[in-house]
Amino acid sequence: MNAVLGVSDNCIAAHPSDMAVAMTALDAVVETIAPNGSTRAIPIDELYRPPGDTPHIETVLESGELIGSVLLPPPPAGRQIYRKVRDRASFAFALVSVAAILDLDGERVRAARITFGGLSYKPWRSAEAEAALVGAPATRAAFDAAGTAALKDARGYGHNDFKIPLARRTLRATLTQAAGLA
Repeated sequence: MNAVLGVSDNCIAAHPSDMAVAMTALDAVVETIAPNGSTRAIPIDELYRPPGDTPHIETVLESGELIGSVLLPPPPAGRQIYRKVRDRASFAFALVSVAAILDLDGERVRAARITFGGLSYKPWRSAEAEAALVGAPATRAAFDAAGTAALKDARGYGHNDFKIPLARRTLRATLTQAAGLA
């Protein structure tokens, strides 16, 4: 069940959240409060620290700092879809999940937001997949190209190699549904 993106030699754990994946696609902001009463706003994509050589430090939160709220900006244009693939029907962590927002201009992609779950130490926003989609026709070939771009740096560890093609297929299915082609 381990990660295939953004890992280090010290940690290949996958982030287990579903909600954080969707919140990352929506550009949520986490508001925190420190023990001294000071506050700060952290974009959710910046909340999680890469494992590096300190995998036990998962976030940028300081000692005693608490999350007080999560702010969601107005929803972007387009259709929002969340798809979760798991090996049991209920209460299981995602093997792969995709939060996608797809905005079409006729048959072409005007804008896209793509975030994966189950593949990394954090919800993994894929600028590469988004760039591959913008301006492309809403077709299976374009959706497959986005999956290839998103996972070009993925590395399996034998037992989890299946996650890479599974993530590509899950992205294709999610984008197909978001485009209204399913």
